Amino acid sequence: MTNARKPVVELAVALVGIFVAMYGLVLFNRHLLMSFSLHSRMVLMIVTQWFLVLVPGLLMLTRKDNIRDIGFRKVRVPKQIILGVLAALGLSLVLTVLPILSGFRDLVGSTSYTEAWQFIYTFFYMIVGVALAEEIVFRGYIFHKLLEIRDCRWFAIIISSVIFGISHAFSGDVLQVFMTAGLGVIFCLFREKIEDYTTLSLIITHGVYNGLIQLFVAVL
Repeated sequence: MTNARKPVVELAVALVGIFVAMYGLVLFNRHLLMSFSLHSRMVLMIVTQWFLVLVPGLLMLTRKDNIRDIGFRKVRVPKQIILGVLAALGLSLVLTVLPILSGFRDLVGSTSYTEAWQFIYTFFYMIVGVALAEEIVFRGYIFHKLLEIRDCRWFAIIISSVIFGISHAFSGDVLQVFMTAGLGVIFCLFREKIEDYTTLSLIITHGVYNGLIQLFVAVL
């Protein structure tokens, strides 16, 4: 296999694995998850999210890729975390708080949570489950692989964001696909434009932002 074709094939294999995992996750949540006890569900909801990383992770191990290739850095970690939290707060203000206060609560989301532990778990699940898996896959592996295919940041930003949006078609509608793709572009720009903003920062931003949606919908 030529060097030019190899990244394309690897990306195609990864995408098949990712979409199969996401479809399987939707089916599991719909048909099997509720048959487990509450504590088991809380663990399974997090662990099953990690299946998204399975195929890309195996491909990275095969190639002996470094975590730096997918945007992780070992320096100034506290700053990376702080930047992630600040970005999440900014996004929440613009995309959650203002729409709710403007009368568009239904477009933002809904929740039936009333207990403190439910919101605490939601933040943990969103960060350690959803955001960890999705950022490693979409802004990590896929973004890096697109840059190998074509050395153009905007190409990687747009295509990875479109794929990110399409991946949510299994669990959402057309509006969510477009909104998620737009959010993917914002996440990419955060990492590209903010110094010391890394994939770790993205995981924090993504998870905290998702958790704050539940919180603000409940209290505002």
